Amino acid sequence: MSERLTGLARLRAALSHSVRGLRDAWSGQEAFRLDALAVAVAVPAGLFLGDGAVEKILLIGSVVLIMIVELLNSAIEAAIDRIGPEWHLLSRQAKDYGSAAVLITALLAALVWVLILIEKAGGGASAPGGA
Repeated sequence: MSERLTGLARLRAALSHSVRGLRDAWSGQEAFRLDALAVAVAVPAGLFLGDGAVEKILLIGSVVLIMIVELLNSAIEAAIDRIGPEWHLLSRQAKDYGSAAVLITALLAALVWVLILIEKAGGGASAPGGA
């Protein structure tokens, strides 16, 4: 039986697993690389376009959230593929649910960006009680 890691050793092991997961996602998942490109564009754009911390975190965070959900979707797909290659309704549903989660997250990010950019362009209605 192996000894359970604690303290800094556990933190080091967790960090190692996380870095390996990011490396695997980068090398094996084109969607993850596209998400990373979107984040590379969104971070400077969000810092430039956002007025205040809340807008900046909404702009940047909404795109980072896509990467997070994409990683979870990839984890679901890997687990299903590990079970076996044969077709099964539950396997298809699990993969489709993960894909739908990515889609909903991307739509949320698009909504955040569109609403904030419309407001910046002066097309948004002023807040209740605003001047």
